[in-house]
Amino acid sequence: MRKLLLFSAMVVAAGLAPAATAAASVQAGPTAQQLLAKTAGCKQVSNGKYKTDEETGRTIAVCDAGSAVFWKADMDVDCDGQPTARCNKNTDPWFQDGTAYPRSDGKALVADETPYIVVPSISSTWNFEKAGLKGAGSCAVIYNDKVLYTIIGDTGPKNIIGEASYATAKALGINPDPKNGGVDSGVTYICFKNSKVSPIENHGKATSVGESLAAKFVRG
Repeated sequence: MRKLLLFSAMVVAAGLAPAATAAASVQAGPTAQQLLAKTAGCKQVSNGKYKTDEETGRTIAVCDAGSAVFWKADMDVDCDGQPTARCNKNTDPWFQDGTAYPRSDGKALVADETPYIVVPSISSTWNFEKAGLKGAGSCAVIYNDKVLYTIIGDTGPKNIIGEASYATAKALGINPDPKNGGVDSGVTYICFKNSKVSPIENHGKATSVGESLAAKFVRG
């Protein structure tokens, strides 16, 4: 028995613990279905609704869900930020070389590197800051049963909602082309109140913060 106990201790010390022990320490975020279950109903907090594109009607509400707010919309591709081979004035006719919230070095975000979402600029329809959101805030974006943790990186038109960076679209399997990419529907955006990812451009940090907040959101 002593030999068996000694052998077990040596196995653990050598990092050869049984798979069940190793698996117990793995931290995984909630599934897409678990998150979507928390967005089944809408307690509208926006004063009105948003368009998904300039030519569409106002059909998208922002909803409260306790520790988060969410909306279900399309995804337009935002290429704004530092110019790159994929995101520049030639590839994107609406390109701007700045983002509302810069990186930790003071430069604009890089849209084809950093997964971020765009929130509507403050208006009488909705004030995202009063709702507890801010630049670098943590968000989960869900599409086609995939969950991607992102940050709030830019602001957009006051009357349109449903936009995210090139990197966000690509990671979710959506065509990231700023001219003809994106998707018309099926995207859920969940943003966690009073959250912040630092540094804003660190996607690993965005993922770990997002997973932790999402787990609390699902439990709540």
